[in-house]
Amino acid sequence: MNVLIDTSIWSLGLRRKKRPSSKENELIGELTNLIQEVRASIIGPIRQEILSGISDQNQYTVLRDRLRAFEDLPLLTSDYETAADFHNLCRRNGIQGSHIDFLICAVAYLNRMTIFTTDEDFTLYSKHLKIDLHRPRTEVTAIE
Repeated sequence: MNVLIDTSIWSLGLRRKKRPSSKENELIGELTNLIQEVRASIIGPIRQEILSGISDQNQYTVLRDRLRAFEDLPLLTSDYETAADFHNLCRRNGIQGSHIDFLICAVAYLNRMTIFTTDEDFTLYSKHLKIDLHRPRTEVTAIE
């Protein structure tokens, strides 16, 4: 099963300059495994989030070029309609979220993918939406 990688995970693996914590290393290791297995997926809005706000042009160029190794999943009308449905459903249940978050949920749902993220908002969404969150294999093994 392919995994839709959220901005928070890509940023850990590609943008961080400081030394990562052991938890961050675990997440980066899982991202690396997913990339090697050709299971890591991205959509244009996530690419835009990753690349936005980089003031150093050289850093931007390096990051942009690294991300070009990953082709964007095509976004369809049904993705946007499902994202709107998800937004409305969550809002009726008192949960707010960004349009991009609900687009991520819709794309993952419609493409039968899990979502790999550190954003806790997705845990809230998953209580009302039929989405699955990806957990690092080391975490899954530790729980079992």
